[in-house]
Amino acid sequence: MNEKPIINETEFNEIFAIMEASFPVSEIRTRSGQQALLNHPYYHLYTRRNAEGRISAFLAAWELPELRFVEHIAVNPELRSGGIGKQLMSEFIAASDKPVLLEVEPPDGELEQRRIGFYERLGFYLNPYEYVQPPLRAGQADLPLRIMTYPEPVTVEQFGRFRDLLYTEVYGVDARNRV
Repeated sequence: MNEKPIINETEFNEIFAIMEASFPVSEIRTRSGQQALLNHPYYHLYTRRNAEGRISAFLAAWELPELRFVEHIAVNPELRSGGIGKQLMSEFIAASDKPVLLEVEPPDGELEQRRIGFYERLGFYLNPYEYVQPPLRAGQADLPLRIMTYPEPVTVEQFGRFRDLLYTEVYGVDARNRV
């Protein structure tokens, strides 16, 4: 999982279709914004293909010097509950020698609790610190989320450092103006 594969237009279209089917608009960039990330040296897409060679799942991650951040992981809705997402995430974290972070919705409802449980079964910890995702599209508000970490929970100091890295590197905002 260390090589950055070249993504062609067809592959990008397949990935973006799964993304749109899997996430609310508030949690994904515009098509052009998402496509622009393909040129970023820290941004990587990992995929799984079905027997016909079409992309059935993907994991979008930021390979930062201090941590690995999973921005999105999704499986084609027609293929969910078959273990593809678990396999993709398990391989990703097994290849990590740095902390792995991801964002989840607060555990307010059954669906959110199930998602958190999925990551906890993989060894992630739900951290108690307040966190918001900066808007991914113009006109959107901050999105209250929580940070999960692997292989262990983080201290408040680590959380602050990791949050600031996400703000500056992933979201392109000045962390000093966000806290």
